[in-house]
Amino acid sequence: MTEAVGEAAGGGRDAEAVSKFVESFAAQLVEAGMQRMAARVFAALLSSDKGVMTSAELSEQLRISPAAVSGAVRYLAQTHMVSREREPGSRRERYRVHGDQWYEALTNREAVLKRWETALREGVSSLGADTPAGRRMAETLAFFEFIEGEVAAMMERWRVRREETFGM
Repeated sequence: MTEAVGEAAGGGRDAEAVSKFVESFAAQLVEAGMQRMAARVFAALLSSDKGVMTSAELSEQLRISPAAVSGAVRYLAQTHMVSREREPGSRRERYRVHGDQWYEALTNREAVLKRWETALREGVSSLGADTPAGRRMAETLAFFEFIEGEVAAMMERWRVRREETFGM
């Protein structure tokens, strides 16, 4: 067993069980809309004790090409699910999953909601608030505004709970 696979299995963990978890969790992420390779890479990083792996380690563990890892990491970095960093003393990059990746991903989605709200306001204005389409747009806008407020309040509650639970 290589170091990457051994580390991913946590030394004393069963590598086959870890692999099954990675594939199972990745399947759930795919079902929720994430790209398949990105889901597999994210699940592998998340299940790694260090939360950090190189492209070669990910390729070996997941049995995928370095190009597939690169594409997956590009997507995950854009969605703030992982970050890239240089391996100390090397030109190689490693990829890291952080404990607050879900927070970052949701916070990033807030920016998307704001852009949608702007577009919907323009739609209501263009279509006319009294038209059936304008009313649909206005209702959609109200929903996104509601969600935005709820997410902001929920994230604040999470920061407090995280501090209480994990001291972070």
